[in-house]
Amino acid sequence: MSVGLIALLDDVAGLAKVAAASIDDVIGHAAKAGTKSAGVVIDDAAVTPRYVTGFAAERELPIVAKIARGSLRNKLLFLLPVALLLAVVAPWIITPLLMLGGCYLAYEGAEKVFETFFPHDAHAHEEKVANATTDAASLEDQKVSSAIRTDFILSAEIMAIALAEMPDAGFMVRAFSLALVGIFITFIVYGGVAVIVKADDVGLAMAQREGDGIFARLTRAIGRGLVRGMPGFLKALAVVGTAAMIWVGGGIILHGLEVFGFGGPAHFVHHLAEVVGHAVPGAIGGFIGWLVGATGAGIVGLALGFVLIPIVSKVIAPLAGMFRKRA
Repeated sequence: MSVGLIALLDDVAGLAKVAAASIDDVIGHAAKAGTKSAGVVIDDAAVTPRYVTGFAAERELPIVAKIARGSLRNKLLFLLPVALLLAVVAPWIITPLLMLGGCYLAYEGAEKVFETFFPHDAHAHEEKVANATTDAASLEDQKVSSAIRTDFILSAEIMAIALAEMPDAGFMVRAFSLALVGIFITFIVYGGVAVIVKADDVGLAMAQREGDGIFARLTRAIGRGLVRGMPGFLKALAVVGTAAMIWVGGGIILHGLEVFGFGGPAHFVHHLAEVVGHAVPGAIGGFIGWLVGATGAGIVGLALGFVLIPIVSKVIAPLAGMFRKRA
């Protein structure tokens, strides 16, 4: 074997080792970033089903698929390149953009709370903000668009958290790690959403199973339980989703204020959570501390959202309507 060929094989082996190390780095960074953003991922999974409920059963999975495609497009075509670019040329602008997204989440969540307690006023507010429609196709398009906008904000938070977990990584490792996180999380979230929204149909099929054996009777019992329990579960999930939007929005605002030197509110919430958590003995203390911190962020988000409702109704919506008419 010639010396040149041996040298070439050594180079190939060296490149293979470098590639393997890079793959390990990508997987390691992606796993760490995915773990850190788990809270936002759970919020995303809790929020999405409320955009699907109320439609015919045959439209549920197509709607979930539309939102999932929009989510992938958000992450891979928009957020990933923008995050990489801003991290290099203008890292200072990432926090203000995330705070705008936090305001949107707080507004969306507060609007749902407002609708629950003041349905008549909420209906009047919705008429000012958007054109009402009774057409099923248009309603579906509106719901999908709204879900994708909300997903964009939550995805931006996920990508920002992921990016923060790899400050010393190279450009390509960052890019592939963010892409891996985006793809994996999208499939996890919307796969889970698809299972949730179709569980009642699966339960109905199980409840109609024929046979007198123990397995058949057990299957029918589980199916009846799913059919009876899913409406209540979906309502509870809608409440959790709304609370999650308010909590995450408030948390983004608190963190952003802290970055810009106004750390008092965030420090107060964090200190209160620590004090209460340490006051409760046992493993439950950590959960209680987290709950206090989330509640504090939720109060901030809810207050901000209620402030934004009249601003959106009386200022932003009329301006948007003027621009639409001119366009």
